[in-house]
Amino acid sequence: MNDDADFVRRLQRVMKENGGYCPCRIRRIPDNICICREFREQLADPGFEGYCHCKLYYKEKK
Repeated sequence: MNDDADFVRRLQRVMKENGGYCPCRIRRIPDNICICREFREQLADPGFEGYCHCKLYYKEKK
């Protein structure tokens, strides 16, 4: 999770209001429900380190 607790609260509130969709995505499709498909794929990539598109989640290399 992002270390900015206020940012996380605001983002989670927006997602709750919009049915769980990533607020950074325009299209309302299943792939854009948080955790979105893009970040799930990045999680599966052992070489990826960084934030998801909306900066809610962070993945560290192990």
